[in-house]
Amino acid sequence: MEWGDVFIQYLSAYEQKDLERVSDMFADNISLRDWKISVKGKRLAVDETRKNFENADSIEIDVLSTMANENMVCGELKIVVDKSETLFVVDVLTFNENGKITAIHAYLGRDD
Repeated sequence: MEWGDVFIQYLSAYEQKDLERVSDMFADNISLRDWKISVKGKRLAVDETRKNFENADSIEIDVLSTMANENMVCGELKIVVDKSETLFVVDVLTFNENGKITAIHAYLGRDD
């Protein structure tokens, strides 16, 4: 399985605020951590994702670069929320043998 492709599919679903597609990609034991929150388990990860979707009218994601190994993809992203707030983020996704996302760790960067 090409993890880079799954990573792009996840980002596409996220950008479209497609909670069902995102949820389907999560493993039951997923851990989700960023600069604001840290949760474990699919229900809590879906809840946090839902909150992000509800708090944004629009989400645009540009993939600046990616790197992958046997079960992980890292991507440098430019995310524009509501056409006004620009975030530079590194997402690190880990996958299990069934192709489900077991971890999403996001790190906030700077634009300079």
